[in-house]
Amino acid sequence: MEDLTKDQDRKRKQPKGDRPNYQVWIIVTLLTVIFAIIYFGRSGSTKEITKKDFEEIYLRHDVQKIMVVSDRTVEVYMKKGFQKNKFYSENKNLNIDPSPFALERGPHYHFNIGNSDKFEEWLDKLNEEKRVPSSDRLPLVIENNRDSSYQFFNIAFVVLLFVGFFYLMRRMTNAGPGGQIFNIGKSKAALFDAENKVKITFADVAGLEEGKEEVREIVDFLKNPTKFTKLGGKIPKGALLVGPPGTGKTLLAKAVAGEANVPFFSLSGSDFVEMFVGVGAARVRDLFKQAKEKAPCIIFIDEVDAIGRMRGKGSMPGANDERENTLNSLLVEMDGFATDSGVIILAATNRPDILDSALLRPGRFDRMISVDKPDIVGREAIFKVHLKPLKLSTDVDAKKLAAQTPGFAGAEIANVCNEAALIAARKNKEQIDMSDFQDAVDRVIGGLEKKNKIISPEEKKIVAYHEAGHAVSGWFLEHADPLVKVSIVPRGVAALGYAQYLPKEQFLYTKEQLMDEMCMTLGGRAAEDIVFGKVSTGALSDLERITKMAYSIVTVYGMNDKIGNISFYDSKQSEYSFTKPYSESTSQTIDEEVRKLIEFCYERSKKLLSDKRNELEIVAQELLKREIIFQSDLETLIGKRPFEKQTTYQAFTSGSSEKKAEETVPQPEIPADTPPQDIK
Repeated sequence: MEDLTKDQDRKRKQPKGDRPNYQVWIIVTLLTVIFAIIYFGRSGSTKEITKKDFEEIYLRHDVQKIMVVSDRTVEVYMKKGFQKNKFYSENKNLNIDPSPFALERGPHYHFNIGNSDKFEEWLDKLNEEKRVPSSDRLPLVIENNRDSSYQFFNIAFVVLLFVGFFYLMRRMTNAGPGGQIFNIGKSKAALFDAENKVKITFADVAGLEEGKEEVREIVDFLKNPTKFTKLGGKIPKGALLVGPPGTGKTLLAKAVAGEANVPFFSLSGSDFVEMFVGVGAARVRDLFKQAKEKAPCIIFIDEVDAIGRMRGKGSMPGANDERENTLNSLLVEMDGFATDSGVIILAATNRPDILDSALLRPGRFDRMISVDKPDIVGREAIFKVHLKPLKLSTDVDAKKLAAQTPGFAGAEIANVCNEAALIAARKNKEQIDMSDFQDAVDRVIGGLEKKNKIISPEEKKIVAYHEAGHAVSGWFLEHADPLVKVSIVPRGVAALGYAQYLPKEQFLYTKEQLMDEMCMTLGGRAAEDIVFGKVSTGALSDLERITKMAYSIVTVYGMNDKIGNISFYDSKQSEYSFTKPYSESTSQTIDEEVRKLIEFCYERSKKLLSDKRNELEIVAQELLKREIIFQSDLETLIGKRPFEKQTTYQAFTSGSSEKKAEETVPQPEIPADTPPQDIK
């Protein structure tokens, strides 16, 4: 009995082959019947003549065959090429349509008779009177079953046409999602239930402990609702997962589907969008209708901002926006008069700022779960999950990898692990070691290494001193992020070098910290100015970053004495707004203060590097020799940093309790320096 059950399960799991396309065969059959009727039943297309006309063409010996059909009609078959004779083309009674059917096979003419026997007597009499030679006399062919064959073809054609039309319409109505005309208002949600269960669980989700706790409570409510309802609580209507791309919002929803023993509907916000008016709202209604039939259940809408944008934004005045109709239908279904407490909505978006306020209110989305980029502890947990299926060397340490990937989201960490495996396979290694992960991190941050890129010695020297300026200035500035690695190997589209730093994981920044960051960022251009007496265009990304930072200090954070404690930042302002919340004179003052701030940081960076000119030369020469140096190399070359406080990397890898400080939000590392496009 057990073997029989296993055999049935195996047959059930076997993939089904491609189903035959019955529609094509039905269409081919109908076309075959139509052409058969046209080809074999062409008497309707022949020309009707009189008995006298027949006598005339018969005596010209152009007739090939005479056939009596159903004892009342004579069909005349002519010899090939008869239509070329002027006698037929000029005679209106005998001139026929020169179509292939009429000329090739026949019959070509027909006329009615009273009786076949009388017609046969008349034909014999004509042969005697006109003395037609016996060789030219044609026998009379009698066919009495023509009507039955015509009737059969006509009935068969009608039956096949009706059956084919009925079958095609049935297929259009009952087919799955995908452009069928009668299925256009149906929901495209994928259903995961007991037979089609998601295998991802909360154990596969790392670094999202707070988010897991929130959604785990929803799963517990569905499994054991009396635990909560006995105290008077109500099941939450919905939860909105908010966070940057790649942080694991969809993965968290998959884990909910794997943990909950209830039906799970999954679809994207774009699945509601259609070119036809009213289709989106119809799909919303159909989705909730299916969900209520299977309640309790969960609906997951990924990228909900596709239909949840603020109403009235971006639409023409007086226009009937289809997206707004879809949103209105969703709002009513989530919390209207006929709501069902057994349906929970999960949604995910990385743009919560553009969502309609009616969608975010309690009663629809009761909870907004923030899924941010993981901190250093979360990155370690994520690395451990992705390192499990890999064949690793003993020197691979998840802690070190987590410390060397600040600002990385879960998707980027997964990409690093995959790239490391590919790099190790490319080198024909049996195991993945730490150097492969270092190369993978470089690949993700800076892009593909361009080993064959031709760089002149002068350009390479400029890049070396530029990167050395970043490294030395950051090493001797207290609040600057410490260096992790600096490289002058060309990477990406146009980057000739890059420096990777390890930002402190913290919430708040003081003006002094921001100023040190700006000085470190300007260290590359300052080094070029000191060493070569001129600057290059290689500091493009540096200038872009410090300009944004300087304007933020003056206009956003209120850290400028002349402007005062004023912030001109508006979180709800549209990105396409052209209005400024200040006057032209204030705008001029802002530009002057930003220019003064950048000039002060630049001069400060130049003075620092002038004082540390010897260290700058040492680091630059080492870069020219080795192309890549690390933090440990800097300690060997120019000594340890003159500050007692440990870096985040040192504190975390050493197991210090400082890693549990309140500094938890990572900042992105300095992007790769982008040289000018004309440098080859």
